[in-house]
Amino acid sequence: MSKDDDEASYIDYEAFLDPAFSATSFANTLVLATNNASDTPLDLSTPLSRVLFDVQEVDTHIDTLTTKSALPLLQHTKDDADSSARILCEVEGQVASLTESYKTLEKEVIERYDVAEQVRQTAERLCETVKLGRAVARCLMLGRQLEVRMSELGGVGSAKREDHRAMVRSADTILSLRQMLAASSQGEEGQGLDRVNVVSTLKNELVNPGERSIASRAQQVVKEFSMSSLLSSSSGQTSAATFAQTEDTKSRTTSALLTLYLLSPVSTKTTADTFDAALMLNTLQEYLQTQLKSSLASLARALGQLPTLERTLLEISARCQNIIALQSLLESTKPPPHPLLASTSQIQPPENFLQPLLQALDTSSLPSYFWRTLASNMTPRVQELINRGGVSARTLRSNKDRVKDMIRDCVNRGSQLPGAFSSKNMTVTWEREAAVMVGSIVGQIR
Repeated sequence: MSKDDDEASYIDYEAFLDPAFSATSFANTLVLATNNASDTPLDLSTPLSRVLFDVQEVDTHIDTLTTKSALPLLQHTKDDADSSARILCEVEGQVASLTESYKTLEKEVIERYDVAEQVRQTAERLCETVKLGRAVARCLMLGRQLEVRMSELGGVGSAKREDHRAMVRSADTILSLRQMLAASSQGEEGQGLDRVNVVSTLKNELVNPGERSIASRAQQVVKEFSMSSLLSSSSGQTSAATFAQTEDTKSRTTSALLTLYLLSPVSTKTTADTFDAALMLNTLQEYLQTQLKSSLASLARALGQLPTLERTLLEISARCQNIIALQSLLESTKPPPHPLLASTSQIQPPENFLQPLLQALDTSSLPSYFWRTLASNMTPRVQELINRGGVSARTLRSNKDRVKDMIRDCVNRGSQLPGAFSSKNMTVTWEREAAVMVGSIVGQIR
């Protein structure tokens, strides 16, 4: 091996070029190689000289390589510079061409696109405005329609005769408004209506008060329902006058029931099979409770004053006849299609208005419910009267058989359909209800 090769291989390049090379570890190894670990202080001049010698060797080697290869390096650098100049010249031409193309594109496409985008946004907002305007116009039209239909209702305080069918028409208009105001999601007809002042005013000053007014009027019609002619016959009035009012009473009550059915609350999750017509059912149950409370109070009072018992039992019979007439009317009235439920479920509504009421009361018939509820509440009243003693208790004991017959007659008389429903009379046995009523009163007299 020549001297130049020995000098070139003096430094361990592989150790310095190793990716895992650590200057700290190399210095530590060099110090330990030139010193005894137990010496104090350590001699650092020798390892430092070694490192400086290595650096000098590397510097010398670099200088030698550079001197020998100067001309090839300069030529290579010149060739690279020439190549770069040619490439730059070509690239500048391409950039100039691209710049010109971009300016043409910007003028013919981008600027036109910006104008088109403005037109598109304007058209889109105009469409939204037109759509909102149509929705507002429809709301106002329905509001005007509601005003007209409510004025058609007439009655008290109006020069016109009451048109009870206007309640149903008004309820239908209210549902249309309610449906439109509820359709406020993205893309629906009522989107944005809640931000229009005139619609908010319409809702707060006409729709909501109108709905409360119509519902209240319909509830009042149901609460005043009366078809029995027992009391009018006993007071000497002609039954013809009562019969003349029958159809009107039935029609008014049917309109009120349809109105309450339509105005019953409906949530977004309500479907045809879960809709319970709460407003109608609550009104009917209140009617039954009113009849029961009136009958209970008057019968308890009459048992302490026997001369009034006959008249009281006649009134109770009339109330039960009204309940039977109401049951017949409910059974013959079918629920109308509900606009807010038509698209939520394919399940058919109940066959009539009677079915959900019987389910709510957990009974098979309204007369049976009336007599059995009245009997269950009378038992403690009679016991209290007997335990209190006195003239009333003695009189009641002495007339026990007469009271028994009067109560049985009351149940049998009250459990018959009024004359107006004679065509619907059916043979029905009410012996159980009569026995329950007799047992609740006479059974406590000892």
